[in-house]
Amino acid sequence: MGLQLGIVGLPNVGKSTLFNALSAAGAEAANYPFCTIEPNIGVVPVPDPRLDALARVVNPQAIVPTTVDFVDIAGLVRGASKGEGLGNQFLANIRNVDAIVHVVRCFEDDNVVHVEGSVDPLRDIEIIDTELLLKDLDTVERRYQRVEKPAKVDAKLRPEADMLARLLAWLNSGKPGRAFEVSEAEAPIFKGLFLLTSKPVLYACNVGEADVATGNALSELVKAHAAAEGSRAVVISAAIEAEIQSLPEEERADFLASLGLEESGLDRLIREGYALLGLITYFTAGEKEVRAWTIRRGTKAPGAAGVIHTDFERGFIRAEVIKLDDYVRLKGEAGARAAGKLGVEGKEYVVEDGDVMHFRFNV
Repeated sequence: MGLQLGIVGLPNVGKSTLFNALSAAGAEAANYPFCTIEPNIGVVPVPDPRLDALARVVNPQAIVPTTVDFVDIAGLVRGASKGEGLGNQFLANIRNVDAIVHVVRCFEDDNVVHVEGSVDPLRDIEIIDTELLLKDLDTVERRYQRVEKPAKVDAKLRPEADMLARLLAWLNSGKPGRAFEVSEAEAPIFKGLFLLTSKPVLYACNVGEADVATGNALSELVKAHAAAEGSRAVVISAAIEAEIQSLPEEERADFLASLGLEESGLDRLIREGYALLGLITYFTAGEKEVRAWTIRRGTKAPGAAGVIHTDFERGFIRAEVIKLDDYVRLKGEAGARAAGKLGVEGKEYVVEDGDVMHFRFNV
């Protein structure tokens, strides 16, 4: 499964700078060149040192990382839900992403004008949240108006009408869709609404260079806000990410170290995105390629096989599983098999992060 993150924020918070840096990261990836599916979508390989460890054992023809799609959604403004700016067009783009990366300005710079006149990250968050909530209210109200009267004479429509009425009250109280509880029967109806506020949120606290290692008082406010609502937050400097991508690969580690960092903001952003959505990675390894695959935590072996090809899931027989550490330590599949470290698992096996897998199937 691919991961798609939509980048939102007010104008002049560093959103476009961050997206351009992410795009450059894709462009400079040796084994997965950046590509533009549409003008505002960048495909970036997920950095994972475990791929290199596997490649040193297997010596494959190719190394294929899993990827993240970053969707650059133009800066929203007050009134976007009513069509201000290009609000309607870009709010619609959010419906298709897995999660929202909300870039929040946490730096002071007199040379960069703030659209609201001052730097206040919590106010900025509230503006974006309000616009998304108003758009969701409009969506739910329209749906409710279509089913309210027919539900009075058609019993099959009453559960939907009841759920929509509860949801309207919930949204009108200022609460997001992601916190709304639905029954198993209601879940498909709710999911079909594609509510903007039902998306998980990862806050990207955009700070200046001096604060990139430790954050600052403004980013701490955002972190506390994220924790209170069950979201996640990461400190990042869009300007530094752009500078990193302008450097030769061999100079980047020293540059990061000079800032007190062990990894780039992009790496942290992707890792937090995976954690937010409950995603893990498993691997396949052979002479042709070593490859990473993304699945949701808790996925069973047939479902993991289906990520490669639907035939793998449909005709699943068994999965041969080697833990990554064993695979590397024992120099590959043959060594792991000889040491009794290759497990044969059936349909109920729950895949773990880092599993090296080979699927047997028949269709």
